[in-house]
Amino acid sequence: MSKMIRAGLAFSLALAIAACAAPPPPAPLQSPPPPPKHKLDAKTQLETGRTY
Repeated sequence: MSKMIRAGLAFSLALAIAACAAPPPPAPLQSPPPPPKHKLDAKTQLETGRTY
């Protein structure tokens, strides 16, 4: 019977220690993606040679 009591005490001690542990840190905040680049119209693309 004393083995069961020791096992129960060890289990309850382990549960108590786990309950007092610090919570995990919060997830890092993710910044929103940058807005898409403004597309140039056809005339400006022809004039500048840029196609972005």
